[in-house]
Amino acid sequence: MHKLTRALGALFLGLALSHTAVAKESTPPLYSGINVAQLAAQAPVHWVSVAQIENSLLGRPPIAVGFDIDDTVLFSSPGFYRGKKMFSPDSNAYLKNPAFWEKMNNGWDEFSIPKEVARALIDMHVRRGDSIWFITGRSQTKTETVSKTLQDDFHIPASNMNPVIFAGDNPGQNTKTNWLVDKKIRIFYGDSDGDITAARDAGIRGIRVLRASNSTYRPLPSAGKFGEEVIVNSEY
Repeated sequence: MHKLTRALGALFLGLALSHTAVAKESTPPLYSGINVAQLAAQAPVHWVSVAQIENSLLGRPPIAVGFDIDDTVLFSSPGFYRGKKMFSPDSNAYLKNPAFWEKMNNGWDEFSIPKEVARALIDMHVRRGDSIWFITGRSQTKTETVSKTLQDDFHIPASNMNPVIFAGDNPGQNTKTNWLVDKKIRIFYGDSDGDITAARDAGIRGIRVLRASNSTYRPLPSAGKFGEEVIVNSEY
Protein backbone atom coordinates (compact mmCIF):
# COMPACT_ATOMS: atom_id res chain seq x y z
CA MET A 1 0.00 0.00 0.00
CA HIS A 2 2.77 2.40 0.92
CA LYS A 3 4.53 1.63 -2.35
CA LEU A 4 1.36 2.44 -4.29
CA THR A 5 0.94 5.72 -2.44
CA ARG A 6 4.55 6.72 -3.14
CA ALA A 7 4.17 5.80 -6.78
CA LEU A 8 1.01 7.86 -7.19
CA GLY A 9 2.66 10.79 -5.40
CA ALA A 10 5.64 10.67 -7.70
CA LEU A 11 3.34 10.53 -10.71
CA PHE A 12 1.33 13.58 -9.62
CA LEU A 13 4.51 15.51 -8.82
CA GLY A 14 5.90 14.74 -12.23
CA LEU A 15 2.72 15.89 -13.91
CA ALA A 16 2.71 19.11 -11.88
CA LEU A 17 6.31 19.90 -12.75
CA SER A 18 5.66 19.16 -16.40
CA HIS A 19 2.64 21.50 -16.39
CA THR A 20 4.67 24.26 -14.73
CA ALA A 21 7.45 23.90 -17.29
CA VAL A 22 4.98 24.15 -20.17
CA ALA A 23 3.31 27.18 -18.59
CA LYS A 24 6.66 28.91 -18.17
CA GLU A 25 7.61 28.22 -21.76
CA SER A 26 4.31 29.53 -23.10
CA THR A 27 4.08 32.67 -20.95
CA PRO A 28 5.40 35.72 -22.84
CA PRO A 29 7.90 37.96 -21.01
CA LEU A 30 6.37 40.89 -19.13
CA TYR A 31 9.11 43.35 -20.13
CA SER A 32 11.36 43.74 -23.13
CA GLY A 33 14.32 44.49 -20.89
CA ILE A 34 17.28 46.75 -21.59
CA ASN A 35 20.95 46.27 -22.30
CA VAL A 36 23.97 48.18 -21.02
CA ALA A 37 24.42 50.07 -24.30
CA GLN A 38 20.88 51.42 -24.03
CA LEU A 39 21.46 52.37 -20.39
CA ALA A 40 24.63 54.26 -21.30
CA ALA A 41 23.08 56.14 -24.22
CA GLN A 42 22.70 59.83 -23.41
CA ALA A 43 21.55 62.79 -25.48
CA PRO A 44 24.30 65.37 -26.10
CA VAL A 45 22.78 67.98 -23.78
CA HIS A 46 24.73 70.78 -22.08
CA TRP A 47 23.71 70.06 -18.49
CA VAL A 48 24.52 72.57 -15.76
CA SER A 49 23.75 72.92 -12.07
CA VAL A 50 22.75 76.03 -10.14
CA ALA A 51 26.17 75.95 -8.48
CA GLN A 52 27.88 75.96 -11.87
CA ILE A 53 25.78 78.92 -13.01
CA GLU A 54 26.73 80.79 -9.85
CA ASN A 55 30.39 79.93 -10.39
CA SER A 56 30.21 81.31 -13.94
CA LEU A 57 29.14 84.66 -12.48
CA LEU A 58 31.93 84.96 -9.92
CA GLY A 59 33.59 88.36 -10.01
CA ARG A 60 30.81 89.94 -12.08
CA PRO A 61 28.86 92.88 -10.68
CA PRO A 62 25.10 92.57 -10.11
CA ILE A 63 23.03 92.14 -13.28
CA ALA A 64 19.37 91.96 -14.27
CA VAL A 65 18.04 88.44 -14.71
CA GLY A 66 14.68 87.30 -16.04
CA PHE A 67 12.40 84.35 -15.45
CA ASP A 68 9.44 82.99 -17.33
CA ILE A 69 6.67 82.03 -14.87
CA ASP A 70 4.56 79.03 -15.89
CA ASP A 71 6.48 75.73 -15.67
CA THR A 72 9.67 77.69 -14.98
CA VAL A 73 9.21 79.08 -11.46
CA LEU A 74 5.65 77.87 -10.79
CA PHE A 75 3.94 74.56 -11.49
CA SER A 76 0.74 76.36 -12.42
CA SER A 77 -1.11 73.54 -14.16
CA PRO A 78 -3.83 73.41 -11.45
CA GLY A 79 -5.10 76.86 -12.45
CA PHE A 80 -4.91 76.15 -16.17
CA TYR A 81 -6.65 72.80 -15.68
CA ARG A 82 -9.45 74.51 -13.78
CA GLY A 83 -9.70 77.24 -16.42
CA LYS A 84 -10.08 74.74 -19.22
CA LYS A 85 -12.81 72.85 -17.36
CA MET A 86 -14.65 76.06 -16.54
CA PHE A 87 -14.40 77.99 -19.82
CA SER A 88 -13.73 75.54 -22.69
CA PRO A 89 -13.68 71.84 -21.72
CA ASP A 90 -13.32 70.68 -25.33
CA SER A 91 -10.73 73.15 -26.59
CA ASN A 92 -8.00 75.61 -25.62
CA ALA A 93 -10.24 78.59 -26.33
CA TYR A 94 -10.03 79.51 -22.64
CA LEU A 95 -6.52 80.82 -23.28
CA LYS A 96 -8.07 83.64 -25.33
CA ASN A 97 -10.79 84.35 -22.77
CA PRO A 98 -10.19 87.50 -20.67
CA ALA A 99 -12.37 86.03 -17.89
CA PHE A 100 -9.90 83.18 -17.44
CA TRP A 101 -6.91 85.50 -17.23
CA GLU A 102 -8.70 87.70 -14.67
CA LYS A 103 -8.98 84.66 -12.42
CA MET A 104 -5.53 83.25 -13.18
CA ASN A 105 -3.78 86.58 -12.55
CA ASN A 106 -5.83 87.45 -9.48
CA GLY A 107 -5.70 84.55 -7.08
CA TRP A 108 -5.48 81.22 -8.85
CA ASP A 109 -1.72 81.13 -8.40
CA GLU A 110 -2.48 80.34 -4.78
CA PHE A 111 -2.91 76.80 -6.16
CA SER A 112 0.40 76.91 -8.06
CA ILE A 113 3.39 75.08 -6.59
CA PRO A 114 6.72 76.95 -6.43
CA LYS A 115 9.47 74.93 -8.10
CA GLU A 116 12.50 74.02 -6.01
CA VAL A 117 14.90 74.87 -8.83
CA ALA A 118 13.40 78.38 -8.91
CA ARG A 119 13.99 78.75 -5.17
CA ALA A 120 17.64 77.82 -5.62
CA LEU A 121 18.14 80.12 -8.61
CA ILE A 122 16.36 83.11 -7.08
CA ASP A 123 18.19 82.70 -3.75
CA MET A 124 21.48 82.63 -5.65
CA HIS A 125 20.68 85.77 -7.64
CA VAL A 126 19.42 87.60 -4.54
CA ARG A 127 22.70 86.81 -2.76
CA ARG A 128 24.52 88.35 -5.70
CA GLY A 129 22.38 91.48 -5.52
CA ASP A 130 20.88 90.88 -8.97
CA SER A 131 17.65 92.54 -10.10
CA ILE A 132 14.85 89.99 -10.58
CA TRP A 133 12.34 90.28 -13.44
CA PHE A 134 9.49 87.95 -14.38
CA ILE A 135 8.35 88.05 -18.00
CA THR A 136 5.35 85.91 -18.86
CA GLY A 137 3.35 85.12 -21.96
CA ARG A 138 0.14 85.51 -19.95
CA SER A 139 -2.36 88.13 -21.09
CA GLN A 140 -2.33 91.35 -19.11
CA THR A 141 -5.27 92.16 -16.85
CA LYS A 142 -6.41 95.35 -15.14
CA THR A 143 -5.24 94.03 -11.79
CA GLU A 144 -2.87 91.24 -10.80
CA THR A 145 -1.64 89.50 -7.66
CA VAL A 146 1.04 87.46 -9.43
CA SER A 147 3.84 89.86 -8.44
CA LYS A 148 2.99 89.62 -4.74
CA THR A 149 2.55 85.84 -4.92
CA LEU A 150 5.98 85.41 -6.49
CA GLN A 151 7.64 87.80 -4.05
CA ASP A 152 6.06 85.98 -1.10
CA ASP A 153 6.66 82.45 -2.42
CA PHE A 154 10.34 83.07 -3.10
CA HIS A 155 11.04 85.59 -0.31
CA ILE A 156 12.40 88.19 -2.70
CA PRO A 157 13.47 91.46 -1.03
CA ALA A 158 11.77 94.58 -2.36
CA SER A 159 15.16 95.89 -3.49
CA ASN A 160 15.55 92.94 -5.89
CA MET A 161 11.93 92.56 -6.99
CA ASN A 162 10.26 94.13 -10.03
CA PRO A 163 6.59 93.95 -11.09
CA VAL A 164 5.68 91.09 -13.43
CA ILE A 165 5.74 91.94 -17.13
CA PHE A 166 2.78 90.46 -19.04
CA ALA A 167 4.12 90.13 -22.57
CA GLY A 168 1.07 88.23 -23.86
CA ASP A 169 1.11 86.29 -27.11
CA ASN A 170 -0.98 88.47 -29.40
CA PRO A 171 0.45 90.17 -32.53
CA GLY A 172 1.34 93.77 -31.86
CA GLN A 173 2.16 93.23 -28.21
CA ASN A 174 5.66 93.85 -26.95
CA THR A 175 7.46 90.52 -27.24
CA LYS A 176 9.60 88.84 -24.62
CA THR A 177 12.64 89.67 -26.72
CA ASN A 178 11.81 93.38 -26.69
CA TRP A 179 11.34 93.32 -22.92
CA LEU A 180 14.63 91.51 -22.41
CA VAL A 181 16.40 94.24 -24.37
CA ASP A 182 14.43 97.07 -22.75
CA LYS A 183 15.21 95.92 -19.19
CA LYS A 184 18.84 95.10 -20.04
CA ILE A 185 18.43 91.53 -18.81
CA ARG A 186 21.56 89.40 -19.17
CA ILE A 187 20.23 85.90 -18.33
CA PHE A 188 16.76 84.56 -19.04
CA TYR A 189 15.44 81.29 -17.63
CA GLY A 190 12.56 79.50 -19.33
CA ASP A 191 11.05 76.12 -20.07
CA SER A 192 9.76 76.67 -23.61
CA ASP A 193 11.51 76.87 -26.96
CA GLY A 194 10.16 80.41 -27.27
CA ASP A 195 11.94 81.44 -24.08
CA ILE A 196 15.28 80.23 -25.39
CA THR A 197 14.85 81.79 -28.84
CA ALA A 198 13.72 85.07 -27.24
CA ALA A 199 16.95 85.15 -25.24
CA ARG A 200 19.01 84.36 -28.31
CA ASP A 201 17.25 87.02 -30.36
CA ALA A 202 18.08 89.50 -27.59
CA GLY A 203 21.72 88.42 -27.70
CA ILE A 204 21.76 87.16 -24.10
CA ARG A 205 22.25 83.89 -22.23
CA GLY A 206 19.17 81.67 -22.29
CA ILE A 207 19.07 78.79 -19.80
CA ARG A 208 16.49 76.02 -19.99
CA VAL A 209 14.45 74.83 -17.01
CA LEU A 210 12.80 71.43 -17.47
CA ARG A 211 9.01 71.35 -17.70
CA ALA A 212 7.42 68.79 -15.37
CA SER A 213 6.18 65.69 -17.18
CA ASN A 214 2.70 66.08 -15.63
CA SER A 215 2.29 69.65 -16.84
CA THR A 216 -0.91 70.39 -18.75
CA TYR A 217 1.17 72.37 -21.26
CA ARG A 218 1.81 69.82 -24.02
CA PRO A 219 3.68 68.70 -25.98
CA LEU A 220 6.75 68.68 -23.77
CA PRO A 221 9.64 70.59 -25.37
CA SER A 222 12.95 68.97 -26.28
CA ALA A 223 15.42 70.52 -23.86
CA GLY A 224 18.85 71.27 -25.28
CA LYS A 225 17.70 71.28 -28.92
CA PHE A 226 19.35 74.68 -29.48
CA GLY A 227 22.55 73.73 -27.67
CA GLU A 228 21.50 75.84 -24.69
CA GLU A 229 22.40 75.09 -21.09
CA VAL A 230 19.83 72.89 -19.33
CA ILE A 231 19.57 72.78 -15.55
CA VAL A 232 19.75 69.27 -14.07
CA ASN A 233 16.85 68.09 -11.89
CA SER A 234 14.86 71.20 -12.73
CA GLU A 235 11.53 69.52 -13.46
CA TYR A 236 10.38 70.20 -9.88
